[in-house]
Amino acid sequence: MSRVVWFDIPVTDMTRAIAFYEALTGDRLIRLPVGEGKETAVFAAEEGGAAGCLFAAPEDEPSHFGSRVYFDAGPSLDRWLERVESAGGRILVPKTEIGGGRGVFAYIEDSEGNRVGLNSPE
Repeated sequence: MSRVVWFDIPVTDMTRAIAFYEALTGDRLIRLPVGEGKETAVFAAEEGGAAGCLFAAPEDEPSHFGSRVYFDAGPSLDRWLERVESAGGRILVPKTEIGGGRGVFAYIEDSEGNRVGLNSPE
């Protein structure tokens, strides 16, 4: 079981961010209300896995700095990287071997300006 139980990705335009992450992951996000002036869109999570959401609130601001979320890109990081720019993001660090047989990673910038990691065992 993962010690990571939840993550928030700050966004300024929820509709644009949902479109980006649905195009990137191939999954549907579910909008859920969280209070006045705040919005969320939740990623589907498998049993025992980390869950999280896009989170829009006046006090939060997208950033390249601070905590970083890594998405499991499955067996092929290349397929995810092929979708980044058409979804409205950009590749910051291309596919890079981690070393020690621990797979590969890449950094992208999402539609909101967040730096996000992608990881694959390939």
